[in-house]
Amino acid sequence: MGRRMNVGPTELGPRLIEAGLDPQIADMLEAMPHRVVQVDPRRPFRDPGVARDEVFFVRSGILSKFKTDGAGRRQIVALRFSGDGILPREGAADYGLQAIVRSEVMVGRAEDLNAIIDNNLELARFFMRLTQLHAAISYEWLVNCGRRDSTARVAHLLCETAERTPDRPAADRLYNPFTQQQIADITGQTSVNVNRVFADLERQGLITRDGREIIFRDWQEIRRIASFQPAYLQ
Repeated sequence: MGRRMNVGPTELGPRLIEAGLDPQIADMLEAMPHRVVQVDPRRPFRDPGVARDEVFFVRSGILSKFKTDGAGRRQIVALRFSGDGILPREGAADYGLQAIVRSEVMVGRAEDLNAIIDNNLELARFFMRLTQLHAAISYEWLVNCGRRDSTARVAHLLCETAERTPDRPAADRLYNPFTQQQIADITGQTSVNVNRVFADLERQGLITRDGREIIFRDWQEIRRIASFQPAYLQ
């Protein structure tokens, strides 16, 4: 559930251990009754208003949380990468879930998770730390959409995605998992603006693109433009 996890998509336990959880408790969590679901990015995985009585762990891929306004326009409000989780709580979800790319998700029942947490204070503390991490990311996204210009918004998303992506082949390369519309839905712009930003970054010699792969030509300058300080991801 943390960053930089170099484990196969069906091995959740080692991911949790690398994120700081005791191996014995990680094994208990992985052994919890569950099903594994292949999630297609072309349609929502869970619609808003569905009961939040399930726990989700992303084994591979990326899940997004999204909300819509009165006109039906979508805003992606959070991402969960491989190894991340979405915890249950009482009531209905005020957001929907949809995959960014084809993803594999472990789905369990809240009552089974709660039984493990009730008997393991360390697990409760572990989830509290993860909740704090996701809150810190949400605060950074709020600043990104509220105060940064269109170029900085996209650059910041690229920097954060690079930091949160497991198994990147090289430090200066990122396989871009997003469509331009998804980037627009994350950064609060139009896909036309996003296209212009990418073209401008290429004209400045800061990135080059080879299909979906992005090569950072000046990582420090990209970080400066984005005002990206990765400490919030720790």
